[in-house]
Amino acid sequence: METLIEFFTFKYPNIKYVLFGSILLAVSSAIVGCFTFLKKKALVGDVVSHAVLPGICLSFLFSSQVLKLPEKNPFILLFGAFVTGWLSIVVIDNVVKKTKLKEDTATGLSLSVFFGVGILLMTYIQKQGGSSQTGLDSFLFGKAASLVGDDLILFGFIAVFLIAVVILLFKEFKLVSFDSSFAQTIGYPVKALDLILTTLTVLAVVSGIQAVGVVLMAAMLITPAAAARFWTDNLQKMIYLAAGFGAFSGTIGAFISYVAPSMPTGPWIVMVVSLVAMASFFLAPKKGILFKVLKRKKIQKMILEENILKLFFQLGENENNFEQARSISNILEKRPFKLKKLNWALQKLKAQGYLTKENDLWKLTKEGYNKGKRVVKLHRLWEVYLTQYLRIAPDHVHDDAERIEHIITPELEKKLESLLNFPNKDPHESNIPY
Repeated sequence: METLIEFFTFKYPNIKYVLFGSILLAVSSAIVGCFTFLKKKALVGDVVSHAVLPGICLSFLFSSQVLKLPEKNPFILLFGAFVTGWLSIVVIDNVVKKTKLKEDTATGLSLSVFFGVGILLMTYIQKQGGSSQTGLDSFLFGKAASLVGDDLILFGFIAVFLIAVVILLFKEFKLVSFDSSFAQTIGYPVKALDLILTTLTVLAVVSGIQAVGVVLMAAMLITPAAAARFWTDNLQKMIYLAAGFGAFSGTIGAFISYVAPSMPTGPWIVMVVSLVAMASFFLAPKKGILFKVLKRKKIQKMILEENILKLFFQLGENENNFEQARSISNILEKRPFKLKKLNWALQKLKAQGYLTKENDLWKLTKEGYNKGKRVVKLHRLWEVYLTQYLRIAPDHVHDDAERIEHIITPELEKKLESLLNFPNKDPHESNIPY
């Protein structure tokens, strides 16, 4: 608790630079990353983050050997990073337009070439010696602890600029991200908007390389957006969630590096946001893996219950006696259910009021009779539809009807009845119960 209080009361001045710098870069990159993610250009962030390295090295060489500056100037370094990052996107577009190479090939080519040139330049700088180049290699993996007040001011300016542009052009970015063809049709300057989005992406990456590094910055751009996408279908809520995930990961990452000084901030920020993403993949409602597994099991149980009621109805139909009580062995003779699942489903149907049990014999209630009759009716209606409208042979429609009968809604049921003019017989000459 004492450590927590020390951290959030900024006992040491450098804490606030690291904390606010981490939050600013995480939030701004997450917001821009939402549009990059929706436009299915996740690799663009990876390309830009690797392509900024030669820009950093070239701007360092320019400032130290041409301008003769004694120390690294963060503004000059980030400007150089922005230029080469933006240039890498231009290279991809031109390679795709002017050659037969596909976008994925051009992306890999741009990433590897720019990063290779950056490593070459960094090796050259390190061999030159001199104290001014100390810490330049931290741009590879990031070093948030090196952030100072001037860095925070610069990051704050970039973050405010990014957020302001997104707010001003939110409607346009939203339309371009989801349907650029329609946007172009109604007169939106799609190319200009794409250019602005690309510029924002490059700025977001550039602003975070000092804290997270060129290797991990792509994760900060895409991971919060991917995590937020699992929780909502609304873009505005997605942006809020992504920004929240980014701020949370920035705070926790900075705190962990404060508690354990040997732990670098940037990688921990990525670790935290990755854990948030993993939790979202599993736990998010509607789209999470756990929800889908539970929903699948629920549907399987519903299908089992309806199949049992359908079987009871069919047996009663064949014998012209729906009041007949039946044993489990009678049921298994007609359809090979798994005994454990069958016993569970029979008890569930009894609790729901669809079956009654007397002396180990099971019988349909009025509600069970109506539900079983409806499933049989939907099965046979669908078979009629497949044979009449899709011209499928009668001996090929049963399996499809077995699946569809469980998901036909009352509205679709009425449409089928009207479309087929309330048929009395299915393709196998069985009566359709109404």
